[in-house]
Amino acid sequence: MLDHILSILIFFPALAGMLGFVVNKDSMRSYGIAVAAIEFFLALWLWFAFDSNVSGMQFMEQIALVPTFGINYIVGVDGISLFIIILAAFFTMIGIASLGETKDVKNMIITLLFLQMTMVGVFAALDAIVFYIFWELSLVPMLYIIGAWGGPLRIYASVKFFLYTFAGSLVMLVGILFMAYFYYQATGQWSFSILEWYRLILPESFQIWLFLAFFVGFAIKVPMFPFHTWLPYAHGQAPTIGSVILAAILLKMGTYAFIRFSLPLFPDASVYFMFPIAVLAIIMIIYTAMVAYAQKDIKQVVAYSSVSHMGVIILGTFALNVEGITGSVFLMIAHGVVSGALFFLVGVIYDRRHTKLMSEFGGLASVMPRYATIFGLMLMASVGLPLTINFVGEFLSLLGFYKQSHILTLLAGIAIIVGAIYMLAAYKKMFFGEITKEENRNLPDVNRRELFALIPLAIITVWLGIYPKPVLGTINTSVEGVVQLMHEKAISEEAKKRIPSLDILINKTSAKEAQ
Repeated sequence: MLDHILSILIFFPALAGMLGFVVNKDSMRSYGIAVAAIEFFLALWLWFAFDSNVSGMQFMEQIALVPTFGINYIVGVDGISLFIIILAAFFTMIGIASLGETKDVKNMIITLLFLQMTMVGVFAALDAIVFYIFWELSLVPMLYIIGAWGGPLRIYASVKFFLYTFAGSLVMLVGILFMAYFYYQATGQWSFSILEWYRLILPESFQIWLFLAFFVGFAIKVPMFPFHTWLPYAHGQAPTIGSVILAAILLKMGTYAFIRFSLPLFPDASVYFMFPIAVLAIIMIIYTAMVAYAQKDIKQVVAYSSVSHMGVIILGTFALNVEGITGSVFLMIAHGVVSGALFFLVGVIYDRRHTKLMSEFGGLASVMPRYATIFGLMLMASVGLPLTINFVGEFLSLLGFYKQSHILTLLAGIAIIVGAIYMLAAYKKMFFGEITKEENRNLPDVNRRELFALIPLAIITVWLGIYPKPVLGTINTSVEGVVQLMHEKAISEEAKKRIPSLDILINKTSAKEAQ
């Protein structure tokens, strides 16, 4: 079964979703929880069977689809994609289990199962066309979730989300086709295998144009400044589960793709654009933090906060060294856990009051102490408090980029600290002071169904903040392989200088130990 575990993880939710159409409406919630739980335990099995000492792909499968053009169904997993797949399975499970009273629960669960197929497919695909198919298919369920279950402006938000991401994907498709053409020119054979592409060494001028083609698709998905304007609308209008999946998993497709495609395929172009992208990342951190501080809607505060923290992930990714990239991958997981939990928490209070305006609250700590405690923990994790999960990823990301630029790293670090102000201000408005609204005096605290989603997230936040080694070590091994590949493929002396060889790092470590 392990030989085909990735294919099972990809297609099992979709097959179960199709069978869901014949399941009785009253039994659908139990059915969805059971399917999602099986998927999650299969993902955990993948982790237990994974060899953390191997940097390359594991559990690979390959089936010829269009042999003439080298299009194959190729899937595999390494330490970079492993935990994002597990996170996707985990959030789908707790998302379905914690679904409140909503219209047409049956179709919502079926849509979530189809969305899960596309998410796992993106992170497992090693053929560019298969990757692109899953990438595009992920738009459809999310479009439906926002459009069918969203707020008053749901149609506008869903169409804007679709148009932005679809337009970026078309530019990315052009880059994929050109990459396949260059491979054909070099070898005489067509191939869309990402692993085969890794063997190509392209002239720097070609790298720059191809890097830009992929960058547009990935940057919109992240979303990077100035392509971020679709995200607040999507978050603001999406139902709680839509915002949770969007923040926890879908945004990671862009940052993951930078590491899977852009860095190893175009190392010289990555160095060429390193500082411009770092500047955009710092603008993301500062600008969206300022916009978040001006918001009156708590969900918009969390949405802009999410964009701000994605800027730190981008900064770590383009540190182009082991520390930075490892930190960025870990921060993808941390951001998924924390931002997903915060959107869950916003949904909890919205279910009770049907408003997200912070002015409608105040003094909630005395009325909902369990809710206030979990919210406070996740807020502290969001601002990067030591011994919480975000701190580990942010520290490593900044440490990695510090080796490239002291000044830009200092700016980013200060911006993160200043950015904590808006989260603390929002918490103060909602949870402290006198109860000014009579409707808030008898609000019920978090119930058992909500705790089922929130308690595991709180435990993960503290556990991986104190002891991140089980996850960090596995990620680090695969990142070392990526950085070494980048160094070996780099053409210019500047690129070889900016991208460290592992041999140099090992020699430095050995010299220090000898002293």
